[in-house]
Amino acid sequence: MSAPLADRVRAWIEDDPEPRDRAELQALLDDGSPQALADLADRFSGPLEFGTAGLRGVVGAGPHRMNRAVVQRAAAGLGAWLTSRFERPRVVVGLDARRGSREFADDSAAVLTAAGCEVVLLPGPLPTPVLAFAVRHLAADAGVMVTASHNPARDNGYKVYLGGRATGPEGRGVQIVAPVDAEIAERIAAVGPLADLPRARDGWTVLGAEVVEEYLAAITAAVRPAPGRDPRVVVTAMHGVGNDVLVEALRRSGFTDVHPVPEQAGPDPAFPTVPFPNPEEPGALDRAVALAGRVGADVVLAVDPDADRCCVAVPGPGGFTQLSGDDLGRVLGEELAAPGAVLACSVVSSQALARVAARHGARFASALTGFKWIARVPGLTFGYEEAIGYCVAPEVVRDKDGISASLLAAGVVRRELAAGRTLLDVLDDLDRADGVHLTAPVTLRVEDLALIPAAMSRLRGEPPARLGGSPVTGVEDLADGLDGLPPTDGLRFRTADGTRVVVRPSGTEPKLKCYCEVVADVGEQDLAEVRRAARERLDAVLVDVRAATGLG
Repeated sequence: MSAPLADRVRAWIEDDPEPRDRAELQALLDDGSPQALADLADRFSGPLEFGTAGLRGVVGAGPHRMNRAVVQRAAAGLGAWLTSRFERPRVVVGLDARRGSREFADDSAAVLTAAGCEVVLLPGPLPTPVLAFAVRHLAADAGVMVTASHNPARDNGYKVYLGGRATGPEGRGVQIVAPVDAEIAERIAAVGPLADLPRARDGWTVLGAEVVEEYLAAITAAVRPAPGRDPRVVVTAMHGVGNDVLVEALRRSGFTDVHPVPEQAGPDPAFPTVPFPNPEEPGALDRAVALAGRVGADVVLAVDPDADRCCVAVPGPGGFTQLSGDDLGRVLGEELAAPGAVLACSVVSSQALARVAARHGARFASALTGFKWIARVPGLTFGYEEAIGYCVAPEVVRDKDGISASLLAAGVVRRELAAGRTLLDVLDDLDRADGVHLTAPVTLRVEDLALIPAAMSRLRGEPPARLGGSPVTGVEDLADGLDGLPPTDGLRFRTADGTRVVVRPSGTEPKLKCYCEVVADVGEQDLAEVRRAARERLDAVLVDVRAATGLG
């Protein structure tokens, strides 16, 4: 081990407030094996970067991990930023049930209180939408949510929201964006030794169950599911914190035939039945679908561990069909579209929502990827992103909310059941009205992060000439700030037959993500045949995109 690295490790051990983490680093130092040294080099490869996604990383000791030392520094930086602008800023702190979440939330409360903030702590592990609601409901200047959302069990994270005096109306209860992220990061970097960091022993307020009651009352008033024949519903919370709130929201809206997946209902930070607890992942819904088959369910509703995302599956030919994020976005958008409404989705989501908006005389807006941008669309009525995030009641939760989205989806199922139909029939109607929109991702995970900018550079310098057999007619660089949006690292390709591909690096994981879509109008043609041909086109596009990136 190099002397500078050893000195940095020892200095961190000396300053770390958590005995368990100090022992973890000391054991690696004492081990001295190549594996231990490589582990230390990774843990000290740099600070865990604070950005518009806040913090997210593996729980463990060291500056490139999620731990009490890193969280205390983040809280101190946030507190310094807030108190430099406002007198006694109010901050709401929430947490999920992941490993370390309770300690990280308590540390945040202690540091922020000592910094001069009025701190309000949620009463226990709760969904992220409850925190986003509380920021607006309590007129807080900021909110902190300790969660890693749908990441693997080894991770945790730290999301920061602004509200109150800290932002304008469209930004209240929304995650931070530039330049605030960089300003807070500067304050974090300026934090001195943790031994000198003030921490309050008390002085913050712990809310009672009334905050959950107020959230439930607000979303059930804002989302009024349609009448019809009550469906039998299977729900899964993916071992997260959403089960009780989701079941109660459904009950209040008249859905009483609800069956949680028992082994996934309670919080479990090990996520024993879903190694990657994202409802989109292959196999993640297997237990829910199996239960749905046994009880004869009409719909499966799944939320991710912090319940800000929603996924739906319904009976179809050959078993249950899981709707894609874009398909559910079309269904929910159709429900909320009306003259004068504002429908929005991210630049990587399907183009179908624009057609829904046009048909209803609504306004459509495109936003950069992530709800920190979608939720800021002025006058927003409904927003979604293809990664199963939906905002259906922005006046209540101006963020993605899997619980209120589940309510709205369940209402569509209830109405259609009365007519002997399912959500698949609704999608048939939308395809006939707006054209078939087939989407699929190409996700390329890398170990060497340098491969991602190299691939983007290659695509900019030598873009593909054809995709799926159709000539590429347009290459647009999102770094130029297209469509009035802020510049971002991404490319958009269009072909002569209407195919669209957007390529961008992931903002939270070591991935290059490619979003592929083919569009085919139906007219008087047979819908099944149009879909079959579109599927063939899309499959060919996926192959060509992998080849063009050089990473496939």
